[in-house]
Amino acid sequence: MKHHASDAHTLAAAYALGALGPEERKDFSAHLQACEACRQEAAEFEATAARLAAAVAQPPHASAKPQVMAAIDGVRQLPPRVPSTASAPALGGILRRSALPLALAASVAAAALGGVALWQAENGQDLKQQASQARQQLDAVSTVLAAPDARTVHGRAANGALTTVVASDRQNEAVFTAANLPAPGAGKTYQLWLAHDGTMRPAGFINHDGTVVLTGDPADAGAVGLTLEPAGGSPRPTTDPLLLMTLPT
Repeated sequence: MKHHASDAHTLAAAYALGALGPEERKDFSAHLQACEACRQEAAEFEATAARLAAAVAQPPHASAKPQVMAAIDGVRQLPPRVPSTASAPALGGILRRSALPLALAASVAAAALGGVALWQAENGQDLKQQASQARQQLDAVSTVLAAPDARTVHGRAANGALTTVVASDRQNEAVFTAANLPAPGAGKTYQLWLAHDGTMRPAGFINHDGTVVLTGDPADAGAVGLTLEPAGGSPRPTTDPLLLMTLPT
């Protein structure tokens, strides 16, 4: 591995997302045998990436397969890309900075945007807007997860939902992910909160399984809360928290 020993700890996310080259992956696998902290961090990033991808996944449009099969004979296969030997050292040098956002983009964008381009013309402007919103969400989430100081914590809400929070002090942002979140019911919505010295401040909404960047200022917040509120939200919690999870430090 062409990194100093102290740099090895920064590659846990890239390892978990499959962004390391064969030699670096082999070396980092050996490093994991002796580093409990990296083993735990890599496992957390693997779980987080899986939840992010599953949360934004959408079933393909019914016309997707017929259009692909009809067009496949007319698509010319590109030749393989063979990197020059001169470029290899440069790639290794920038891996630590670029691997995580690129791998995250691949895993989440594939789920969120995979079917968009294929049937965009059929669905017109509405689908273009959805694609733009999905890309903006991907960019915001990627920025937090790619931050060098990103930290992760997992939890379970009282209604059984599996939750993950990834926070970055450097970006002053936090990402919340929920899976297996039951439907809120008619006239209800799930509202997120940031706890500031005992005061709960609104931090956005999550109405189904998915991933959102929390609104508000997480810098001096101690915890993230989740409550079930009337549609449209509340200025302060009106129900007992389904989740009150300490922000990762």
